Amino acid sequence: MYYLYAIWMMAGLLAGFSLLWLISMLRKNTAVSVAARIKNDAQKEYEHITREAKVSAKSEILKLKESFEDECKERRKELTKIEQRLDSREENLDKKLDVLEGRYDTLDKKEKELTKVKEKLAEKEAELHQKIDQQIKELQRVSELDRETAKKMLFEKLDSELKHEAGIRIRDIQEKTKETADAEAQRIIVSAIQRYASECTYERTTATIPIQSDEMKGRIIGRDGRNIRSLEAATGVNILIDDTPEAVVISCFDPVRKEIGRQVLERLISDGRIHPTRVEEITKKVRKDVEKEIMDAGGNAALEIGIQGISPHLIKLLGRLKYRYSFSQNVLKHSLETAYFMGMIAAELGLNEQMARRVGLLHDIGKAVDHELEGSHAAIGADLLRRNGEDPIVVNAVAAHHGEVEPTSIYAVLVNACDALSASRPGARSETTELYLKRLEQLESISNSFEGVESSYALQAGREVRVVVEPQKITDERAQCLARDICLRIEKEMNYPGKILVTVIRETRSIDYAK
Repeated sequence: MYYLYAIWMMAGLLAGFSLLWLISMLRKNTAVSVAARIKNDAQKEYEHITREAKVSAKSEILKLKESFEDECKERRKELTKIEQRLDSREENLDKKLDVLEGRYDTLDKKEKELTKVKEKLAEKEAELHQKIDQQIKELQRVSELDRETAKKMLFEKLDSELKHEAGIRIRDIQEKTKETADAEAQRIIVSAIQRYASECTYERTTATIPIQSDEMKGRIIGRDGRNIRSLEAATGVNILIDDTPEAVVISCFDPVRKEIGRQVLERLISDGRIHPTRVEEITKKVRKDVEKEIMDAGGNAALEIGIQGISPHLIKLLGRLKYRYSFSQNVLKHSLETAYFMGMIAAELGLNEQMARRVGLLHDIGKAVDHELEGSHAAIGADLLRRNGEDPIVVNAVAAHHGEVEPTSIYAVLVNACDALSASRPGARSETTELYLKRLEQLESISNSFEGVESSYALQAGREVRVVVEPQKITDERAQCLARDICLRIEKEMNYPGKILVTVIRETRSIDYAK
């Protein structure tokens, strides 16, 4: 039994070893075949890559060869062109050399001729001096004057003639210079006016608030007048309620307070609720809105002109000018207009344009507070600018723009001219129809008051008056004096912006009839 088991064990071992050996042999054969297949694939890939590399290398070599040949051709062409240019230059140089050699020969000949001419001139000069000496001796013998006396007399005569000629020349130069200067000044001013186009102002002396019906007047007044008293106390304006239909008028010497009062009253009328508490609420809101509008207006003005570095206090004062009017002209717009004029004229004259614009913008800043302080607006404005660190040139120009102090720079003179230019341009300042007609009547009345005046006509909105005289009584010389006399009377008796042109017309007519 044990033998059978042992045999069976031995047979199993032998079978196992045989199976293992068979499996190892199979694996070995498989690995060998796989290795051979991989080797064959690698060999094929290597051959394929090698072929592609050779083809690519050949293609690249051909491209490089073609590129090199093209480059060589271009170089050869350039070298050919350079050689041609060099040959051409060489030919030109040879020609120029021939020309120079010819000129050198010509100059040599001319130099010899000049030497001969100089010798002849020297001989003639000697002969001339000899003849002059003989003439001088003969003149001395005839005139019985020695040489020094004759020379003195001649110099005195020449000096007199030269002074006379110099006086005539100086007078002509002065007249031409004056004409040129006047023409240039007119050109600069006209150019500045043409380049700046501003709207015409309208008269604004009071603020009129329209209402829907006269019933609203009673609501504005309130019981026992408490609403109107509250309005006047809160806003600081006077409210005038009269028989004018559907209108309420407010007035105040402070333009900012007048604007606040106008807006408060308009909002209350629009809202319909009018009582003291509501008045105080609306007034606070409006004050804040107006203060913001003032700062925005001042900042926009400085931004529009293109100047920087203005203190916030001055910006606020500039904004207040938005609500200030002078002779019906808005002061802020007038300041902007003056700044534009100054910048344009300064550019024409070669001055500092930024400095000129700054002076023009700030020249009337004193008008923002002149109702609160004593003194002229020029002095007040100069003091404000000085305290806010403005340049001394700007301060002096503002102080001197109405001739109250001596100007220390050309900007002070320029702002005076531009201020008048802005104020006197057509449409800058309006006037009522009554005042306008009265000024025209006064112009014609003054002109007609002179003896020998036949008629007079006021033209161009009162900026010109034409006077027709009787030719039997007024001569041409007297006509000039009459024009001056009329101007003096107008300056003495009338108030007017800008200038008034007085033209005296003397006309003689000879009439006959052919029969």
